[in-house]
Amino acid sequence: FDIDANGILNVSASDKSTGKVNKITITNDKGRLSKEEIERMVQDAEKYKDDDEKQRERISAKNGLESYCFNMKSTMDDEKLKDKITDEDRKKMNAACDDAIKWLDGNQLAEKEEYEHKQKEVEGICTPVITKLYGAGGAPPADG
Repeated sequence: FDIDANGILNVSASDKSTGKVNKITITNDKGRLSKEEIERMVQDAEKYKDDDEKQRERISAKNGLESYCFNMKSTMDDEKLKDKITDEDRKKMNAACDDAIKWLDGNQLAEKEEYEHKQKEVEGICTPVITKLYGAGGAPPADG
């Protein structure tokens, strides 16, 4: 008998008196995927590739909006910058960020474009304040 690298058992038996030889090969196919099953899985992966990419972009846009809001709230709470942001601007930014976070909680399945639109709304409120802040000699913008 002989076992190869794939776990296939080759057995041969011979009758010495008659000289007759029989061979049998035993393979371990149980629990393995057939070529057809593998091919079908590859086709399914190709078929769903676009959907997966759209989903990835959607989640990325959602995370981007969430991250932007939390970064803005963090900037407003920064001790070094607190006194450089007017109460009015702080209220506007807080309201915009809180509104966006609340919107996110209720729209977990929104489309990528909806998340991007919401982020542009928040940026429209926060960016002028941040520009004014850093233009007035505040700290350089943080990465994020």
